[in-house]
Amino acid sequence: MEHAVPIPPVEIDEASGTVLLRTTRSAYVLRVDRAAGTVRHVHWGAGLPLADAVELPVWSEHDNSFAGRWDGVEEYPVDGGARFGVPALEARFADGSSPLEPIVVDVALRADDHVVVRLRDRTRPLAWHLHYRVPAGGDVLERWTEFHHTGTDDGDVLLLRYASAHWPLPQRPAWRIGSVHGGWASEGRLERSALPVGETVLGSRRGHTGHHANPWVALDAGDAGEEHGEVWVVALAASGTWRLTAQRTAAGRTGVVAGEGHEGIELRLAPGGSHRTPVSLALHTVHGFGQASRAFHHHVRVHVLPHPEELRPVLYNSWEATSFAVSEDDQLALARRAADLGAELFVLDDGWFRGRDDDRAGLGDWTPDPERFPRGLRPLADEVHRLGMAFGLWVEPEMVNADSDLFRRHPDWVLHLPDRTATELRNQLVLDFSRPEVTDWALTWLREVVAENAVDFLKWDFNRAFTEAGAHTAGPDARRVHVQHARGLYRVLDRLRTDFPHLRIEACAGGGGRVDPGILARTDQVWTSDNTDAVDRLTIQHGFSQLYPPGVMSAWVTDSPNPLTGRAVPMRFRFHSAMAGVLGIGGNLKRWTDTERAEAADLVRVYKDIRPVVQQGRQYRLLAPGEGPCAAVQYVSEDGRRAVVLAWRPSTAFGPALPPVRLRGLDEEARYRDEETGREWSGATLHAFGLTLPDLPPGDCASTLVRLRRVEEAEPEA
Repeated sequence: MEHAVPIPPVEIDEASGTVLLRTTRSAYVLRVDRAAGTVRHVHWGAGLPLADAVELPVWSEHDNSFAGRWDGVEEYPVDGGARFGVPALEARFADGSSPLEPIVVDVALRADDHVVVRLRDRTRPLAWHLHYRVPAGGDVLERWTEFHHTGTDDGDVLLLRYASAHWPLPQRPAWRIGSVHGGWASEGRLERSALPVGETVLGSRRGHTGHHANPWVALDAGDAGEEHGEVWVVALAASGTWRLTAQRTAAGRTGVVAGEGHEGIELRLAPGGSHRTPVSLALHTVHGFGQASRAFHHHVRVHVLPHPEELRPVLYNSWEATSFAVSEDDQLALARRAADLGAELFVLDDGWFRGRDDDRAGLGDWTPDPERFPRGLRPLADEVHRLGMAFGLWVEPEMVNADSDLFRRHPDWVLHLPDRTATELRNQLVLDFSRPEVTDWALTWLREVVAENAVDFLKWDFNRAFTEAGAHTAGPDARRVHVQHARGLYRVLDRLRTDFPHLRIEACAGGGGRVDPGILARTDQVWTSDNTDAVDRLTIQHGFSQLYPPGVMSAWVTDSPNPLTGRAVPMRFRFHSAMAGVLGIGGNLKRWTDTERAEAADLVRVYKDIRPVVQQGRQYRLLAPGEGPCAAVQYVSEDGRRAVVLAWRPSTAFGPALPPVRLRGLDEEARYRDEETGREWSGATLHAFGLTLPDLPPGDCASTLVRLRRVEEAEPEA
C-alpha cells in the first residue's frame, strides 16, 4: 500500500518567485518580484496547490498619476516611490532624507519551516529582512522583521516606523473589525463594527500593553459568527508601546500593519547596528470566531508558554484579607485555612517589605519588614510548604516610591526629563528597565529573595503607565524607552527563570494591563483584572478568551458583597465564574463561616476534577454574556472523552424556562453520561437538540456546572 507524501509547510517556485506557506487549514502566498524590487501579496485564505499559486494574478491599483500602484499589494510597504498607504518601514538618514527605494537581495528557506526575504535600499545603508515561519501543527503564521545599518561611516539611521509585519487581506465587499477595549477593572469589552475607509488605529501609548486595548484585531466580511464564516486575526507579541493600523482603501484594498511604538517613538541605528521586531502572529479560518480562538489557544499552549504541560495550581492570595496590614501570624492563620480548602499555592501580597505601610513608600526597598516578619519570610515559607502548598510572593520590580532608600540613592534611575516635573501615579515612579544597571539591580535582589525564602511563585505587578518617558542619554531617539523597557523586562524574566527552573510567574499590571503573547512567553499565567466581581468577570473573561486560553486566565473568588462593586453574589456563582479559568481564592477566610468553608472546599474538589478539561481542553463559547438571560461556556478534553459546561444567569425575570444549550465539539456517534445524574445522550442529540440545563435556583446570580463523560464501549471478552 502506498503512503501519501506529506505536503511541506513551505514551497518556493524559483522561476516565478512564488512562496507558498501552509498551515493545517490555510495558505499564504507571496511573490518576490526582483525586477520591481518588491514582494507582492497574492493570497491568504483556504489552501491551494503551488501549481495554482504560481498562476494567480497579483492585484494592482488602477494606473493613474494619483494612485499608489503598490498600495495594499506589497507584503512590506515602505515610505518611498508611488506609495501612499500606511508604511511598515519609514526611516530618516543622516542627511535628513527619508524615501526608500527597495531592491530584493535573495530569498532563502531555512530550517524549522522558516523563509527569509532580504531587501535593501538601492543606495542607502539600510537593509531589512522579512521573516516568515510556520509553527508545526497549527493554523498560526509568525512574521517579524530585522533591520541592519549596512554602512561604516554614513552616520546614524533613524527608524521612524519599524513594523513587524503588514498583513494584506483579500478583497471583500465590506469589512468588519473586532477588538477589545475598556479600562482598569473593565478590561476585555468585545466590540465589532464596520471598518471604514481610511486608517483605524489601535494601540497603547502607555509603555505597557494596556487595559484600554489589546494588541490584536479580528476581521471578517460582516457575515461571520461564532462557528461559521471566514475570519482573519492579527496579533502582536509586544509588552511595551504598540500600534495596529487597519487600512481600508477606497480602491478596495485592506490590510493590517502591526508593530511596536507609536508616532515619535524612534529608534537609532548606528553603523553596523541592527534591530529585530517582536513577532506578529496571524491566522485565517473558515469556521468563525470560535475556531479562530481555539487555534490561538492551541498556539499559545504549544508554541508560547514555557510549561504548557503543567496544570496551574489553585492559589490563595492574602491581599483582600489583609491589605497592607500583614504580619507573620496573620499570614500563617490564613495559610492554614487556605490549605484546609484545598489550595495548592499560598501568595503573600503587597506589604511584606520594609517601609510598606501604604502605597506611599517602600517600593524599591525589597527586604522583609523586621516588625512584621521579625524572623524574615523563611519561617512562613517553610510552614506553607509543610502544609503542602507552594509559596508565592508579590513583587513590583519596575517601580519605586520617592519615599524609599533606592530613590534617595538613585533618583536618576526613574523615567524622567531633567527640566520636567516628574508625575507620580499611585504615589510611584517607573524605573528605567532599558538601562542595564537598573535591570542588574533588579535581578540581584530578585535572586536573593527567591533563594533565601524558597519562593516558588512570583506575582509580578506593574501599577502605573509611563510619563516623562525619556532615555537618560539625550538624542533623537530618547523616547525609545517605550519599546526598550519591555526588552529589559524580558531579559530579567528570562535570566531569572534560567536561574530558578522551578519558579513560576504571574504577570499583572493593575489587572489585565500587560497581557500579550510576548509576556506569556516568559510567564505562566496572567492576572485578568483587578475587578473580581463574578458577574463583571463574565464579560471580561469573554473578551479575554478571544485570543488567550483559559489555562493562563487567573480568576479569584473574593468576598460578598464584592469590595469593588458592592454586588452580593452567592458563593456557588462566584466559584463557577472563577472556575472558567485558573481558580484562585482571595477572600478573607477568617470571616468565612464553617458552612461557607465547607462549600468552598467541595467546589475546590470539583474544580480539581475538571481542571485538565478547562485548562488544557478546547473551549466553546456557547452563549455570550449580555446577549440573553444566560451566559455559557463549554470545554472538551483533547481526547474528547470529557466535556464541562458552565452556565450563569446574572439576573432573573419572569418568563419561560431556558431553552436547551446546544453543545459543540463532541463525537456525534458517541454517547455521553452526566456524571451527576447518570442520564445519557448521544453527541448528535447534544449538538442538534441541546443539553437541558439543571433547574437554576430562583433569584439573581444563579449558576450551574455539568460534567459529561463519554460512555466507552465495553471491551470484548477474551
